[in-house]
Amino acid sequence: MIKTLLCIAACAIPIASYAEAPKMANGMMVDDSGMTLYMFDKDTVPGKSACTGGCSTLWPAAMADSYDKASGDWSFVPTADGKNQWAYKGHPLYRFSKDTQPGQMNGDGFKGMWHAVKP
Repeated sequence: MIKTLLCIAACAIPIASYAEAPKMANGMMVDDSGMTLYMFDKDTVPGKSACTGGCSTLWPAAMADSYDKASGDWSFVPTADGKNQWAYKGHPLYRFSKDTQPGQMNGDGFKGMWHAVKP
């Protein structure tokens, strides 16, 4: 009986989910998996991504989870499907599909328009 009550009490305690915003690692901004984050020079309209269609296949948006919270320089840009893309100082953030391992920066300088986010 006591074990059952302890289990019921323990199971009733809500588990907090702590959001992890992108962070600095090895001199660049990375997501929670350590993948490099990029900015796109054509993102000139505040709060809107200019990377659509085929661009978004090669450069997927750095999506925020539903429990993530914006704070300080970190904010969100709404996507066409109603989700949130991470933004740093108002600039939408992306990953590069050719980066296959944490720490890679294969997209830095791509076509002179894509840049790894560095402080």
